[in-house]
Amino acid sequence: MSQSTTSLVQELQTLRDFIRWALTQFNRHNLYYGHGTDNAWDEALHLVLGSLHLPWDTDQRLLDARLTQLEREKLLELIRRRCEEHTPLPYLLGESWFAGLPFKVDPRVLIPRSPIAELIENSFSPWISEDQPPKRLLDLCTGSGCIGIACAYAFPTAQVILSDISEDALEVAEENITRHHLQDRVFTNNSDLFANLQGEKFDLIVTNPPYVDATDLSLMPDEYRQEPELALAAGEDGLSLVRVILAEARQHLKDGGLLVVEVGNSEEHLQALFPAVPFLWVEFESQARGVFVLTAEQLDQYQAEFDSAASS
Repeated sequence: MSQSTTSLVQELQTLRDFIRWALTQFNRHNLYYGHGTDNAWDEALHLVLGSLHLPWDTDQRLLDARLTQLEREKLLELIRRRCEEHTPLPYLLGESWFAGLPFKVDPRVLIPRSPIAELIENSFSPWISEDQPPKRLLDLCTGSGCIGIACAYAFPTAQVILSDISEDALEVAEENITRHHLQDRVFTNNSDLFANLQGEKFDLIVTNPPYVDATDLSLMPDEYRQEPELALAAGEDGLSLVRVILAEARQHLKDGGLLVVEVGNSEEHLQALFPAVPFLWVEFESQARGVFVLTAEQLDQYQAEFDSAASS
């Protein structure tokens, strides 16, 4: 431990001290916030409290509690890594929240932040009715498993498949299945999109695939560059995987089924590619954009266009 760190360990004693110190350091180091917080204050609060397994709304009377030396050393190291390495906060804590649920995350998976959480919390209303919940559900390109596992809570009788090309990501997803005690109806599948899902059909397919185009990828801040590129990059226009999903989804969707896809900033590319397709773009309370809904019948209607785009 350096002399300056040794001095800080002695000088910083309380939760309040470390929150203030973290805030100062974050403001000095030109950090990017986009993995659960959007400002230095919230980031400092979540880092200090989260690393000590305290809730973010901890009673303020605890802020003047003195920390042990081990806790102080741990906090200084996390603050250093956040500032010097630009490590995203959820990777430092090993946890992220999605749709009100905690999930393990590490650099093997994308950090959950999809606006699809809002759809899940509303049980995909109005497209899915309460009296006809999905029996089988696919979370394609699942990563940590957060979307599919949250869907399992929303639809407590559904069987859910979490599918991903990355075996590393599926290891994390399996840990999250176990964490939420859902081993009896949530299962993983290693597949390049639909390749290993032959003959499988679902009432609902939800996917947050890689959709970052080449320009956006080149401009990403350091924090996002620590996430797996496999979960982000999708060719020049961000649609290399979405083309295949649109062409092949109908084979795996039951009549009356629903496809929900996030394409983020590649929304404009998609509309330009398929100007005649009536994508229904979800309006979110959070003002997020880039998620569309298509029914099985709409996929049938525009199958030729989707096939042509996927083969070109």
